[in-house]
Amino acid sequence: MRRKTSLILLALAVFFAALSPLMRWYAFPRLAKIPANEYQTMVLEAKNATLLDYGNGLIARTVPKVTIVQTLKGDVEASEKIEKTAGRDVVVWDGLSYVQGPDGKMVSQVPERYIFDAHTQEPVHATGETVDGDPVRRKGIEFKWPFLTEKRDYEYFDAQTRTSAPIHYQGTRTFRGLKVYYFEQTVPWTQVAMPKTMPVKGITPADIAKTGTTRWYTTVRKFWVEPVTGAPVNGEEIHQEELRGGTLLGGRAKVTAFAGHVKMREDYIDHTVSVVKANRTLVLLLTSYLPWSFLLLAVLLLSLSLCLEARARRPRPPAPAAPAAPQPVTA
Repeated sequence: MRRKTSLILLALAVFFAALSPLMRWYAFPRLAKIPANEYQTMVLEAKNATLLDYGNGLIARTVPKVTIVQTLKGDVEASEKIEKTAGRDVVVWDGLSYVQGPDGKMVSQVPERYIFDAHTQEPVHATGETVDGDPVRRKGIEFKWPFLTEKRDYEYFDAQTRTSAPIHYQGTRTFRGLKVYYFEQTVPWTQVAMPKTMPVKGITPADIAKTGTTRWYTTVRKFWVEPVTGAPVNGEEIHQEELRGGTLLGGRAKVTAFAGHVKMREDYIDHTVSVVKANRTLVLLLTSYLPWSFLLLAVLLLSLSLCLEARARRPRPPAPAAPAAPQPVTA
């Protein structure tokens, strides 16, 4: 009986020992993915910012606050359509960056369609990959880092310039109780396109182009990324935009269109941190908790199996001799 139990325990030990690496290196890359129906809203603010007043002679003024609302909405139907030809799990995000002044009026709005691999976050090039209606071909990441983010630089796509450049790993920090990786990218002054939706009705980018006025932009982009999920828990930009040259400025060489330190609003930081903490546990379950638990269980089962086998092989003590039958007494 001990020999049979020992073999069963040995078989279970082999099973859990094999399951441990399979969970980490086979199941995790296939199970961990961004859902196609994801919906996110993020509010950022720039307090005491400089904003161009388009209605009163194009004068840059200091305003109490500029608000940026960023929305990401998954398009499930588009994802399924692209997956048929891409041969992998694909996510399609329709994004909108909506900027409004202190009076609530629209300053600019830039839509995006971002198509990427649900597991690795690498861009998937397909029809519809756009920024503000212009076709683009992204290189590198945008919005989210890969699962199990590494301590290295990544290529990050900038929607304003329509180009990618390294975003640099600057060290490990602690943010709201989470270990995070801090990344920073500086985009130098670059001429960029006018938004297709202008704050003044009846004025189009083509009208401004006729005046010879151009739009320039620079930013210092900062992200605090939780490395297990690859999700940013905080983001900031030191953002500047200028209009330069042309007859529109009335002889001025340049005028500030927007300048401010853009930060995530506190309530959205708190919400993001709570969501990331929950998702972090799920990722760790596949990458650490279950694989190590299975490995330790395999060692325990193997030890029990060897113990029972050793006891089964131990020689048994000889059975005590039967007492001799009594002999009749003779005189």
